[in-house]
Amino acid sequence: MGHPVVHFEIIGSDPAKLRGYYADLFGWEFHLGDAATEAVSQPGKYGFVDGSSAGINGGVGGGAGYESRVLFYVGVPDVEAALKKAESLGGTRRMGPEPATGGDLAVGQFTDPEGHLIGVAGPAESGLPGDAGGGA
Repeated sequence: MGHPVVHFEIIGSDPAKLRGYYADLFGWEFHLGDAATEAVSQPGKYGFVDGSSAGINGGVGGGAGYESRVLFYVGVPDVEAALKKAESLGGTRRMGPEPATGGDLAVGQFTDPEGHLIGVAGPAESGLPGDAGGGA
């Protein structure tokens, strides 16, 4: 079986307005916090959506200066290895791996050969540059 989609994100310049929109549209409830990295959203402006109401876990965040986008994250056992493989197949690394501050999660992003932005997420202790446990 392939790797599952484990998280989605909706990022924009006014995350509070976006959260209000999706709360009204779909009945989503948000818990504010920090994204895995400031490269994803301004601190304290990332609204986590519980997967029990959205199907899978997700978040709505961003802030001034963040590129508007919708993307999904695929769960992988090794973020660095997944990014290297994406590059070897013609993709372009855009971010990562970046570990969450004080957390166990690492995230990365790449664009596929046609420019679609895709995320990967996995254990922070695996696949970080210089980590003996990482690699393709």
